[in-house]
Amino acid sequence: MDQPTSGAESADAADDGAEALDRPLPEGVRRRVVALVADAFGGLTIAELPAQLRQYARFTPTRRAKFAGNAMAAALESDPLFRQRIGERLSQAQPELAGALEAGSPPAAADPVDVAAAAYVLRPVGWVKLVEAAGEEVQRADAERVEEEARRELLQLREELERARAHTRSETERLRAELDAARKESESLHRKLRSAQSEVKRGEAALRRSTAEAEVQRAEAAAQLSAAESESRRLKHRLGEAEAALEAGRRASREGRSVEDMRLRLLLDTVLDAASGLRRELALPPVTSRPADSVDAVEPGRMSPKDIAARALSDTDPALLDQLLALPQAHLIVDGYNVTKTGYPQMPLEKQRLRLLGGLSVLAAQTGAEMTCVFDGAELAAPVLLAPPRGVRVLFSKAGVTADELIRQLARAEPPGRPVVVVSTDREVADGVAKAGARPVASVLLLKRLSRV
Repeated sequence: MDQPTSGAESADAADDGAEALDRPLPEGVRRRVVALVADAFGGLTIAELPAQLRQYARFTPTRRAKFAGNAMAAALESDPLFRQRIGERLSQAQPELAGALEAGSPPAAADPVDVAAAAYVLRPVGWVKLVEAAGEEVQRADAERVEEEARRELLQLREELERARAHTRSETERLRAELDAARKESESLHRKLRSAQSEVKRGEAALRRSTAEAEVQRAEAAAQLSAAESESRRLKHRLGEAEAALEAGRRASREGRSVEDMRLRLLLDTVLDAASGLRRELALPPVTSRPADSVDAVEPGRMSPKDIAARALSDTDPALLDQLLALPQAHLIVDGYNVTKTGYPQMPLEKQRLRLLGGLSVLAAQTGAEMTCVFDGAELAAPVLLAPPRGVRVLFSKAGVTADELIRQLARAEPPGRPVVVVSTDREVADGVAKAGARPVASVLLLKRLSRV
């Protein structure tokens, strides 16, 4: 296989020595040669490519022609073996054109640039003449194209010149008409100017008269200003006297007020001392429990729950609940499951309880009110392990006792006059606690308030 290749190289070398271009390839022919090489490039293996072209082996033909055009043209010119391989691919792709070139009779209907590019790659006898003929054909085509473009441009310029002449004629006629109108307007303006000049003279005379009258009025105004300043000084003096009298009255009022304050403070101290004496006399023990602690219920076990704060969508601010909890010694009693099943019924009972108690703990810290949350013990399958959060009393109803009845017991256990607020949407619960003196509110109101926690 090596010997035929060497023979081909010798033949190519002999042909190159016999025929060679004495000028650069025409640009059109060069572009077509690069395109042929880029197309045939993909049919060669890496080993068949020159070393400087192997980095472009994976490129597409278009990118190969764009980025490796100069390198492919140089390799084609300097590497006979590479040129021979490209020629073989070209012969396989265009056998009719390659056969006609080898026979020395290129087809007359073929594009001269295609013929010259193929001849440059295949190097048949007389290929230089084909390339030069293609270059002359390209130059002739370029010259014809330039001549055609010049002819079209000349026609266009003539049309534009004709249009410009017509426009110039119309503009000239328009300008003449405008000039006539301007002359007439100028004559009218001259007449108006003369009339205006006479008006100006009359205005100047009137201005002189007005100036004299203004001087007289200015003198009168200066006299009035002097009189006003003297009157202002007199009024300021009287104002100072009035302020001094007012300050003296305020001092006398403060002295009288201090005597009354002293008497009131003395009376208040007497009442406080009497109350302290009564407390010592009665020897009442300190308050260690609340009325709600006396109600019989099931208390939860000891366990550290995960505190989950309540969040709910709301477009109103429940200021009513804030006002109720701001009352002294307020006690908030919450129907637990009634609130949770209104706000988040899709959650398990355990998570409902934790979420509600977390929100109530924060609310207790914010308001300082006593808070008791009641859950129905009938909902429990087993004892609840729950550590009540700080500030919240957690109760479960005993067997046979409903949470509604437990809430009514808590409300009745409170002394008359203490502010008790019960959160439940159950109508029976609301009516029962209202009879006991408590204030019922809807569960949604507490949910909206907890959404701000």
